[in-house]
Amino acid sequence: MKNEKFSTGKKIKRALISVADKEGLVPFAKGLVRLGFEIIATKGTARTLKKKDIPVKTVSEITDFKEILGGRVKTLHPAIFGGILALRNRKHLKELAREDIKPINLVAVNLYPPRKNLEGMDIGGAALIRAAIKNYQNVGVIINPEDYKRTLDELRKRKGNLSQKTKENLAKKALRYLLKYDRMVYGYLKSYQLPVTSYQLPRELYLEYEKVQNLRYGENPHQRAALYQMQNVKCKMQNWKQLWGKKLSFNNILDLDVALTIVKEFKEPTAVIIKHTNPCGVARDRNLVSAYRKARACDPLSAFGGVVGLNRKVDTPTAGELTSTFIEAVIAPEFTPQALRVLKRKKNLRVIKITDHRGHPAKPGRITDHQKDMRTVDWGLLVQDRDTEDIEIKELKVMTRRSPTQEEIKALLFNWKVVRYIKSNAIVIGNKTEALGIGAGQTSRIDAVKIAISKMQSHIPHPTSHIPLVMASDGFFPFRDSIDEAAKARVSAIIQPGGSIRDKEIIKACDEHNIAMAFTGIRHFRH
Repeated sequence: MKNEKFSTGKKIKRALISVADKEGLVPFAKGLVRLGFEIIATKGTARTLKKKDIPVKTVSEITDFKEILGGRVKTLHPAIFGGILALRNRKHLKELAREDIKPINLVAVNLYPPRKNLEGMDIGGAALIRAAIKNYQNVGVIINPEDYKRTLDELRKRKGNLSQKTKENLAKKALRYLLKYDRMVYGYLKSYQLPVTSYQLPRELYLEYEKVQNLRYGENPHQRAALYQMQNVKCKMQNWKQLWGKKLSFNNILDLDVALTIVKEFKEPTAVIIKHTNPCGVARDRNLVSAYRKARACDPLSAFGGVVGLNRKVDTPTAGELTSTFIEAVIAPEFTPQALRVLKRKKNLRVIKITDHRGHPAKPGRITDHQKDMRTVDWGLLVQDRDTEDIEIKELKVMTRRSPTQEEIKALLFNWKVVRYIKSNAIVIGNKTEALGIGAGQTSRIDAVKIAISKMQSHIPHPTSHIPLVMASDGFFPFRDSIDEAAKARVSAIIQPGGSIRDKEIIKACDEHNIAMAFTGIRHFRH
């Protein structure tokens, strides 16, 4: 073809620009003009460029068709898409010449986020990006202002051309951008919530996460790790702020998440100490420092090197207690300036401020994608609702001759909240304000009972009879041996799910020891 007007020569390079994010637009466009590019732009982008005296043609000037339907249709025209999609071979270029369409060599587009009614959903812009991706061997596509400078630099070095590798990388980035955008649109369409009446786990699960930060390593130094956050969803990590200390590790984040979830359960000042994702102490009291002391007293040996969660502003006395022994991290809604100064005396102590400590996890009927419990296995992804099921006094089913006292009921409900967060088989022995002994992660329930009793007796060898001592179990008791051990330790009331084929035997054992027992009908296994 002789006509240079429709060749791919240096003199007729063209760039189509239509951007919601105007950052870096003007210097980018100026750089293109200096390189001999002709710029085509949508009305809003063209207006910005014209204000800076940058020569630009609007899309309407190229298509000879004005924008219609309030801007819903502006770039969807053969004069635009033909210029992007045409292969640079003789057949396609001849066809473009016949239709008086000129090739477009560079597409710079980014999109407005859709509003909840989807009115802002971008059709033409997304189609432009998709067209450029399809023809990436001939067209460069840029969706991020961060790529403007390096693109201009390469265009200068290569006399107005981009390398195939660069165009391929830009196309990959643009495709990820579209995937993210489509995920956002999908999320708005279903509002990230499923109706209570028809709730079910979705047939297909689409997840989009972006890396927040690399971590030093995973659970062990030989494992690589990073923290990712779900796109376009306000989740916990957006509300965390590290105020002091070493960089958070993989294990720190796991423990902090459990600590935060537990203290959110309680209205009163509450403290929890986590070790290897298991609570080794939980207590509530009238003030935070007393709650922390009680929590630490549950198992001071295990508390060493633990992660602490608190649900109140940390004051100076509490900070003093926190620094009196070695802990890895502390998370709380706020810290007084004086308390922060005390904590900063420990240079490696990670101090985390969290702003959404009051919120509770969503119930299964209104659960969102990022609130599902997801775990990988070698052959796939396991997905379940998070265990947020709680129980009220009226839902307790008393199974023994003796009913629990009001004091015992308060203690049962407190320890039932705690046992939900302990790895199975799990046992908690405590009173209405604190866990006194915890047996976690055992392969037999009797072993969990014996460990909980042993932990308690290490610091309370002779429990006083006027303060009711209760026991919570995450699963049913398969044999009466656990009841007999509890009776020796002066446990006066037990809460458990029930459901064993030996329930009658278990109830009989409780009656023999004058222990009150209530069934919940809810199991809290945690693997």
